[in-house]
Amino acid sequence: MSYYTRVLSKDEEFPAFDQLAQFIQSGHPDFQLTVEEGTEEEWESLLLSSNDEVEVALLERIPVFDEHDLAEFIDETRDCKPETGVQWLHEFLADVKNIYEFQHLQGAETEEGGNALHALRSHLWERGDAILQADNEGFTNEEGFHIVWQFSDSVSGPWNMGILQDGTWYHFRMDLGDPDHREAFLNGEMPADLSTIRQSESRG
Repeated sequence: MSYYTRVLSKDEEFPAFDQLAQFIQSGHPDFQLTVEEGTEEEWESLLLSSNDEVEVALLERIPVFDEHDLAEFIDETRDCKPETGVQWLHEFLADVKNIYEFQHLQGAETEEGGNALHALRSHLWERGDAILQADNEGFTNEEGFHIVWQFSDSVSGPWNMGILQDGTWYHFRMDLGDPDHREAFLNGEMPADLSTIRQSESRG
């Protein structure tokens, strides 16, 4: 089954193919971007591959025209926790104009391919007014901290998380497998034994 990660952006404008291709070429010269569907001026999907033609990821640009284009994300998170994160997410989704969807392919499993994919995804996200989503993980806020729990029950390890309280994001790193950390996050609270990495006002 294919694995997908996504950048969801409020920006109607999308970066030109030439700009993205140059970004990859300058930072990851062993990799290249090619147009799969559309044209260089109006690209619909791009293929990220190594110079020896190992496919790393298929990037599809999905314009959002109305709420139906986001219905799947809203439905799948409606009963998720914490409630403050879900509410903020749904408000953000209402303004999303473009989804950049990455289908991870064979080359993404190598260190170099994974780094190139991550760089391209981060480049799209860092244009601003955007959040990240990953299958079986959940959504982030605009600063890249996870705000909605969609992990499996068996997950463990450190992860950067964000809790929204009274209009302020509290960012921290928790152990996903720690039952006390998990319970606090699901209840919209910071784990008592952790300190914040930083705080920021919600722009949602």
